[in-house]
Amino acid sequence: MPSALPQSCDILIAGKGPVGLALAHALSTLAEGSALKVVHIGDTPRGDDRPIALSWGSRLILERLGRWHELPLTAIHNIHVSQQQGFGRTLISASDHGIAALGYVVSHRDLLSTLSHLPDTRHAHFVQSLPDVRMTSWTVEPDAVRVECGDGAVMAQLLVLADGGAPQAGYSELGRETVKAYGQSAIVCELETEKPHGNTAWERFSTNGPLALLPFRDRHALVWTSRTAGAERLLHLDDPNFLAAAQAAFGQRLGQFRHVGPRAAFALTLKHRHRDVQHRVIPIGNAAQTLHPVAGQGLNLGLRDAWELAELVADAQFPGVPDATAQALNGPGSAVFAHRYVRRRQLDRKALVRMTDGMISAFGVDLPFASSARGAALAFLDIVPPARRFLSRRMMFGARALP
Repeated sequence: MPSALPQSCDILIAGKGPVGLALAHALSTLAEGSALKVVHIGDTPRGDDRPIALSWGSRLILERLGRWHELPLTAIHNIHVSQQQGFGRTLISASDHGIAALGYVVSHRDLLSTLSHLPDTRHAHFVQSLPDVRMTSWTVEPDAVRVECGDGAVMAQLLVLADGGAPQAGYSELGRETVKAYGQSAIVCELETEKPHGNTAWERFSTNGPLALLPFRDRHALVWTSRTAGAERLLHLDDPNFLAAAQAAFGQRLGQFRHVGPRAAFALTLKHRHRDVQHRVIPIGNAAQTLHPVAGQGLNLGLRDAWELAELVADAQFPGVPDATAQALNGPGSAVFAHRYVRRRQLDRKALVRMTDGMISAFGVDLPFASSARGAALAFLDIVPPARRFLSRRMMFGARALP
C-alpha cells in the first residue's frame, strides 16, 4: 500500500481509534464501486486492556463490516440496576427482546486489533491508510479543506474528525463547545468474585457516582465512579482495603470480592458542540461528543455516527449519473451533505447527551425524597415491561429506535 501523502482526496479521515477505523471499513463496504478516493491518517493505535461495552446495535454494525466474529467477547444477558441505600431495582433481560444478548464486553486492545486488521483487499484498495501521519491543523477554503500533516498537506472535499477531539488549530471554527466537569473520576480494573458472573451486568448508583460490574472473560470488569478526591484515595489503597471498599459499595450479591487487578483512573467530563459541523468538516465519536460512561453509551453512539455518515456518502454518489454539478451540490463536502448529516444524527446525539447527564444528576441528589423518587422509577420499570423495553431499545439502538 502506498505510504506517500497524496495531494488531494475526496474524504480524509483523521484518527485511527475504533470510530475512525469503523468509518474506513463502512465506506469501503457501502460505497464500493464509487470513484471516491479516501485517505485515512492518524497515529498507529495502541490499545489497552480496559473493558468496552458494545450494544446489540453495535454488534449489527460490526457484523455488516465483517469484523464481528473475530472479536473475543463476553455476552451480557441481563442488566441489574439498583441504588445504594434505597429501595427499588429493575432487571433488563435479553429475553425481553428475543435476542441473544443485550450487549457484549470486549477489551479496547482486541477491538482495535480487529478493526485495524485489513484482510479484505477491497478495503485496502478503497482506503489509503497512512501509518503514523498526524493532522496538525486544517483550513476551510472555497473549494476544499486544506489539511496540514507535518511535512505535507492534503486538499480534501470532506474532512472527518475521528481523533477524539484532540486540541489543535481549527476546532474553534466548529463553534462553541459546552464543557461540564463532573468532579468525578472513574476507576477501571478487573475483579474476581466468589460467584461467577453468569453474564449479568450490575449498575449500582450512589450519590457519589455509579458502580458498574460487567462480565468480562472469567471475572468482572469494575468501572467505579466516585468524586475525584475519593477516587484518588481509592486508587492508592492496597488491594485488601480496596476490595473491602468495593464490597461495601456493592454488597454481597456476588459473594466475597477476592482479587483485584491493576487500577487506572480517568477524569470524567461532558463535552458537546452547539454547531455539529462546519462546511467540509464533520466530527464524529468523541470529537463530536464525550459522554459520562454511565450505561456505556459513548462508543456505541460513535459507531452509529460512523455508520450513518458512510450511508449518506454512499447515497450521495448517484450511481450511473455522472453529473459533476449534482456531485458538487450534494456530494461529500457540500453544505447540503453537511446539513443532511446533522438532521440525521442530531436526535440520537442530543438525546444521549441529555440522558446520561440526567442520570448522573438525578442519582447525585442526596435527599430522602429523591431516593424515594428514584426507587419508585426503578420499581415502575421493573413491573411495566413496555416501559422497560422502550428504555432498553434506546440503549441498544439509539434514540431513533422504533418502539
